[in-house]
Amino acid sequence: MESKRQQKYSKLIQKELGEIFQRESKPLVGKAMVTVTHVIMSPDLGVAKIYLSFLLADTKVLFEKINEHKKEIRKNLGNRIGKSVRSIPELVFFLDESSAYAQHMEKVISDLDIPEEEDDEDEEDQD
Repeated sequence: MESKRQQKYSKLIQKELGEIFQRESKPLVGKAMVTVTHVIMSPDLGVAKIYLSFLLADTKVLFEKINEHKKEIRKNLGNRIGKSVRSIPELVFFLDESSAYAQHMEKVISDLDIPEEEDDEDEEDQD
């Protein structure tokens, strides 16, 4: 269970990173949409686990690119929140697979061949 302080930092970092990916990281992410779906702070606030999901992108390639530019992203984050936090946490990125899984399950369900339920006419005859 995260403390109030961890939750406060998580929300701040999620908001700021979201804006960084939208505005300042266009050369890095191109036309892709990067969503910061979740941030979990370590109890000492030294590490932020950041879950990302992507649209309009080769997920694996973009994820690797973001990891390669982690220092630059952390520096941008520091420029934004440096005055309100004691230290900028280490950033650890993870792929949030939940939306991809949801899309997969939606396709599986839509591809199922479920016969239509027949109306029981017998029920009406019993009146």
